[in-house]
Amino acid sequence: MKIAFIIQRYGTEILGGSEYHCRLIAERMAVRHQVDVLTTCAREYTTWKNEYPEGIDRVRGVNVRRFPNARTRDLEAFNTLSDWIFNYPHSREDELRWLEEQGPWCPALLEYLQRSHQPYDVLIFFTYLYAPTVLGMQIAPAKSILVPTAHDEPAIHLGIYRELFAAANAVAFNTESEKAFLQQTFDIRTIVEETVGCGVDLLDTDGQGKPRRGVDAPLEGPLVPEDEQPVPQTQKEGVARGRRGRGPRPERPVADRKRGIGEAFRRRHRLFGRVALYGGRIDPGKGCEELFEYFSTYRETGGDATLALMGAKLMPIPETPWIRFAGMLPEAERLQALDAADVVVVPSPLESLSLLALEAMAMGTPVLCNARADVLVEHCRRSNAGLYYADRDEFAEALSLLMADDGLRGAMGRNGRDYVQANYRWDVILGKYDRLVGGLTGSGAPAARVPAPAR
Repeated sequence: MKIAFIIQRYGTEILGGSEYHCRLIAERMAVRHQVDVLTTCAREYTTWKNEYPEGIDRVRGVNVRRFPNARTRDLEAFNTLSDWIFNYPHSREDELRWLEEQGPWCPALLEYLQRSHQPYDVLIFFTYLYAPTVLGMQIAPAKSILVPTAHDEPAIHLGIYRELFAAANAVAFNTESEKAFLQQTFDIRTIVEETVGCGVDLLDTDGQGKPRRGVDAPLEGPLVPEDEQPVPQTQKEGVARGRRGRGPRPERPVADRKRGIGEAFRRRHRLFGRVALYGGRIDPGKGCEELFEYFSTYRETGGDATLALMGAKLMPIPETPWIRFAGMLPEAERLQALDAADVVVVPSPLESLSLLALEAMAMGTPVLCNARADVLVEHCRRSNAGLYYADRDEFAEALSLLMADDGLRGAMGRNGRDYVQANYRWDVILGKYDRLVGGLTGSGAPAARVPAPAR
């Protein structure tokens, strides 16, 4: 089959978010199909400035066609327009103007899609929010799949998005939480839909449960029995009073701290003792400002862990000895960081999947998540591999509990690995895409294999 992915920006330098998600799916599907990615020349999303060269590129085995944006974004003017359009009556034309101001505004991409969509069997649009999806989905809806990567934010309640979801014939949801939110918000009448998510690249691709690229020993033994699960079912009733809310410790002995590929990361960044890790954009919108405040409270109330940060710095970082900034890391070192951490913190209040949480679980590291993100709460409850917090005091209490209890972290680590193995192996994910494509096109989709992408 010939498949086109349409995404606002694309490249190996873009880590996290829907762009990273799209790239992982495209690379895997390119092993079995003829795949093109149609995208803009932008590398950075705040301005959409053209930085990649226009034309055809080859990125990790995938053909990438880049088109130049017609304009950059004036962020201050756009924020002013957003404040108005989210709070006052307006017309559909106002929303279309807002869509153009938001960017990326790339008529050349849409013109190519209008002119050349016929040879493609399927068009897969990533992220509901941007103009390439909103306008591109109108070109050939009968063979288009929408991957919304959506969460509850002011923009999603605009009328242009009601039109988008009402017209979608096929939708690939990330999680059941995202699906429930979208079905409650929109009149969705799909021909075919699946709750898909994304494969986690840290796992072996043979589907046999053997970790690869430095992930330490394969899973052993069953999950902790249900009556001994360490994660309470309701946050207010359990985590805030975690020392009374959890069940007994598992009998299996657990080492004080897992010793694996993370030791190199600890040595390199002079990390001693307990470590909490955050990875991704260091940005107030990802919950980082609140993370710094809450972690300060944890320290002030007796916590002694260090907070390590990896990713792009888009806001000031407090100058304090208990925060270490590792910067943008290559893949191998990212794996080391996830393994080095005792706990991975996911502070974002707006998530549709959270590959950070899933990658941490795959490495056997428990997570501590923002309870305002329903998707993160869903992961914690279904996996019993993490805790979640609703406020500053719950954050400090839950992090203290996790850092103090080796048995709890060990049980959660095993649970997380089992959860990822059961739900986010690549053969599971590709099988769901096969069903989506087959249901949309009426073709008998081939059985999913688990190929590794080109390097």
